[in-house]
Amino acid sequence: MSTQQNVSAAPDFRAMGAGLTDQLGALRRELHQIPELGFDLPRTKSRLLQEFTGMPVEIREFDGWSAFVVIVRGDRPGPVVLVRGDMDALPVREDSGEDFASTGDSMHACGHDMHMAALVGAVKMIAYHRAALAGSVMFMFQPAEETAGGARRMLDEGLLDLAGERPVAAWGVHEMPYPAGTVHVRVGAQMASNCQLVATFHGRGGHGSAPHTAIDPVPAVLDFGQQLQTLVTREFSVFDPVVCTVTQLGAGKMYNVIHDQASLGATIRAVSKDTTDRFGERARQIAELVGRIHRCEVDASFRVNCPATVNDPRAARVALDTARRLFGPDRVVEMSQPVMASEDFSYVLDEVPGAFLFVGALPDGVDPVGAPQLHSPQARYNSRILGDQAALLSALAWTGELPPA
Repeated sequence: MSTQQNVSAAPDFRAMGAGLTDQLGALRRELHQIPELGFDLPRTKSRLLQEFTGMPVEIREFDGWSAFVVIVRGDRPGPVVLVRGDMDALPVREDSGEDFASTGDSMHACGHDMHMAALVGAVKMIAYHRAALAGSVMFMFQPAEETAGGARRMLDEGLLDLAGERPVAAWGVHEMPYPAGTVHVRVGAQMASNCQLVATFHGRGGHGSAPHTAIDPVPAVLDFGQQLQTLVTREFSVFDPVVCTVTQLGAGKMYNVIHDQASLGATIRAVSKDTTDRFGERARQIAELVGRIHRCEVDASFRVNCPATVNDPRAARVALDTARRLFGPDRVVEMSQPVMASEDFSYVLDEVPGAFLFVGALPDGVDPVGAPQLHSPQARYNSRILGDQAALLSALAWTGELPPA
């Protein structure tokens, strides 16, 4: 017997969201002015918990850091569904021009203030209709998304068992610099993995005027950087893309010295586990070979900070159908290509079938072409969409179990 909710009997979440828009916008502005970094977000957590005072919800806190979960239990039997929002900011000094801009050295440049406000709205809507809810909804308030550590830590500390049984579906939403109120979903990989490659070549130092008496590691680093670009274009399919960007080079401070070591750092993005793993293996092999050619010893490491964010095909279809039903087909885009940025909700989707969605949040009158991107000091987001975003999260939570494959 299916435990999926009766979609036709779902509450009118969009109308409820419209009624909450101003309230959620005010909350978002408060949260925007108290940005906090990493795992410890005391002011943010305290302000959010105030929203649930007196509500028929259960709060589950995590020892030693700011993660917490809000559980709404329905009066009807059914499964557990997880809905997530992230809470941390970035170490970016704001230059947005907003009258509620943060004034310190950190900023909600990635829209997490929007995510929190919308998630609060979804808690309120689901709690209001708990008598008709079949099952329970876990609302995951996560620190440390920007460092790719928060979701993994919550999972390791028992997140999926907090409601008494494991969730059958998981949903997350992220603001993007797309037209306000549009919803963007891809079947399969929505976002890329985030990997770090570091290679240090050890030679023998000497005087810059006599390179033949030394073992210069700089040519080895330069050679390796070129080999990485060849690796991308000659060993990996353009239909399973990988991006390798060398972002760090180092070889000492003196211009007339051959230093005894030189290093390279790069960020790697891929949209499948096979490509991620294979690139790391080949990069280490090539580093060793380049080192031998240049007579250098090599230390090379490849670390997966978080895997690709891959939407379950059933969940992606549910998300597309739900968004079209709420907002009409003109506001919903089925993406043809993934975004090569990364997101640690991927760890949740590795364990629970679900989907990650994008919601357009450009301010009114801003052209998407040339608009400030995520993480920019000039990034701005449109509070007008918060009611619809909360409605979307509520509607996804209401769907219950995913349909059969």
